[in-house]
Amino acid sequence: MGLWAGKQVLLTGHTGFKGAWLAEMLLARGAGVFGLALPPDHDPALFDQLGLADRLDHAIVDLRDRAGVAARVAAFAPDMVFHLAAQPLVQRSYRDPVETWATNVMGTVHLLDALRIAGRAVPVVVVTTDKVYENREWVHGYRETDRLGGHDPYSASKAACELVAESWRKSFGAAGLKIATVRAGNVIGGGDWSENRLIPDLARAFAAGQPLRVRNPAAIRPWQHVLEPLSGYLLLAERLMTSDDPRWQDAFNFGPEPGDLRAVRDLVEAATTLWPGKWIDATDPDAPHEAGRLSLTIDKARTELGWAPRWDIARGLAETVTWYRDVTAGADAAALTRAQIAAHGGAA
Repeated sequence: MGLWAGKQVLLTGHTGFKGAWLAEMLLARGAGVFGLALPPDHDPALFDQLGLADRLDHAIVDLRDRAGVAARVAAFAPDMVFHLAAQPLVQRSYRDPVETWATNVMGTVHLLDALRIAGRAVPVVVVTTDKVYENREWVHGYRETDRLGGHDPYSASKAACELVAESWRKSFGAAGLKIATVRAGNVIGGGDWSENRLIPDLARAFAAGQPLRVRNPAAIRPWQHVLEPLSGYLLLAERLMTSDDPRWQDAFNFGPEPGDLRAVRDLVEAATTLWPGKWIDATDPDAPHEAGRLSLTIDKARTELGWAPRWDIARGLAETVTWYRDVTAGADAAALTRAQIAAHGGAA
């Protein structure tokens, strides 16, 4: 189990999609996981399907509750922090921008300041998004040094998280708080039951024998299986834990190879070969703005961390659709999840 065996890891957002996958990976590595999150907001929820409430130290805490976050941080001595908790949905951010900003920005402030006050000199990986960049609909991928921005409240709030992390890094890094930020592409994988996300919407529609309504079929995204960025987060965390080299305390992109960019319609068409179903173009010219094209350059992660995607989009989509199709047919979600982790690289 190596470096992670016996490590105490604070994981925010452990009840969410990516958080549940990361919790499973950390437990497989022998880490003790302490969660801080809101209750799962979907039924089913991957957190419940994996039985995580009984396998880690599970606490319901709202990031907007400064005192609650501080109490949770002070309750134990983490060796490592992964900050995934967020309001992660673009469409919801239009409906409730105040909640989005309060959770994503002030929630991050509350967590980092709780660590500062508690005197916890620990590495922290803050998870943001590929949408932190000022989107200019470029053909080439965004680099970590490109300008931050954000049209919608979600994207802008995550760009602000990057500034919060940089401020804490520069202001309090001398005290041992080592902060990195990670920007992943569009993540797919079993167990995401969120609203207004392509693959969860597809799974719900096809399971019900209904056509999938696709609101933005021409949009191009850097699709990747959830295990790809999570493997990068873990690798970066290991660098932070074992080295004081400031180059690890920085922003890193984790995305697919350039050839794996796909338009939404192409991804849906490929999915229908794995799970037969129909889709319809539900483009709404009056819908809130969404970027037409997003892509990331992963040269930094490749050259400095030695990280690269293990599964191309065809493999990642196949693993994802198979997960939903088989779980819908009665297969055990936990067993499928662990099998995919093992196939991707296991606990190594």
